[in-house]
Amino acid sequence: MEPIYQKIFEKAKPFLHTRKNLIHTRIALRYALKLLKFEKGDEEVAIPAIILHDVGWNVIPEHLHLTAFGPNPSNPKLARVHELEGAKIAKAILEKLHYPPEKTDEISRIVQGHDTRKRPISASDRIVKDADKLWRYSRSGVKIETERFHISKVNFLNFLEKKIKKWFFLPSSKQWARQELIKRRKE
Repeated sequence: MEPIYQKIFEKAKPFLHTRKNLIHTRIALRYALKLLKFEKGDEEVAIPAIILHDVGWNVIPEHLHLTAFGPNPSNPKLARVHELEGAKIAKAILEKLHYPPEKTDEISRIVQGHDTRKRPISASDRIVKDADKLWRYSRSGVKIETERFHISKVNFLNFLEKKIKKWFFLPSSKQWARQELIKRRKE
């Protein structure tokens, strides 16, 4: 990983010690790096955006996190709050590191709608949206999500299978999600 991305990750870490976001971000980052090899996207935007996309959860009290997302969210507006706060934090981190302003602006816009915005604003946003979802198909993602929501592995994998066409924008993401499901079912 490029030194600037490592610096961004180091600045993001204090904001990722909630909701298992450090694990999530590392896995999503691996998927984003892999996607960038096969799909269009600006690495200088997509990599910082995936590193910073969930830093906003840090401002929301942890006991409220599960009310914001998951199978039955009772307070889904908090998901929007984490995006808005995350965009501010992302911009502040990138400005401290003197990241290019035009890249910083796009990264901030991506973070500001990575969960709630239905349509991607750029090729890099597609990478971020897909990498963010792909983590759920990883071994760690399945383990964390089934424990978090008290759902059986079989039911969760069936849920994930139904989401492939709805969630993913990129052909590579759809293919990898299917491949990961096969692996998880064999484990």
